[in-house]
Amino acid sequence: MTSPPVRYPASKRVLDKSVSITLVLVLSPVFAIVVGAIGLDKLLSRRDRGPWLYRERRISRGREFDLLKFRTLQRSVLEKATGAESHARLLEGDAANLTWAGRRFLKPWYLDELPQLFNVLRGDMSLVGPRPWPPSMVEKQVAKGFIYRNEVIAGWTGPAQVQKGVTEPAGYTELDLAYVEACRTRSGLRLVSLDLGILRQTAKVIAKGEGLQF
Repeated sequence: MTSPPVRYPASKRVLDKSVSITLVLVLSPVFAIVVGAIGLDKLLSRRDRGPWLYRERRISRGREFDLLKFRTLQRSVLEKATGAESHARLLEGDAANLTWAGRRFLKPWYLDELPQLFNVLRGDMSLVGPRPWPPSMVEKQVAKGFIYRNEVIAGWTGPAQVQKGVTEPAGYTELDLAYVEACRTRSGLRLVSLDLGILRQTAKVIAKGEGLQF
């Protein structure tokens, strides 16, 4: 039940690096605002204190790496989410677990995901692909016969993330598998075109503030 890792065209790697660098530069004022808001939150609320960044172990092409996020969880909740098998997303769905900054604008506008642009620049992730999962969740998915997370580079965004109406795991898996097949079969230019389309859809979702609402 193994397949060779997906071989990506050079054009996709160029897209990842060039767009990520551009976004980091263009969004540098947003990074500054987020850091300032988290700092003010920490100053005014004892329960919201903790590190600016949160790291989780995730899988990308079968390799573990530290996923970077701006912290949205309160310090006490964050302590429960620490460890190799942690998955903060399971705790972020409860507004009571979030900091004021996380509740009001980090989660609704996906701003907590911005540091992952540096994951892309480091080569841990691609701009587009299946979202990275914790090792334990990948193991369970592999046990069911879905091994693609060990074959492809994880994505900052992906086809499943721009389909807000999809709620069932099977729906996400189907969208992920369709993208993996595109990576295996499309030429470099066609794959870049697909990625650019997903990035445009992602920008629309973010612009509408369609993340978690509290």
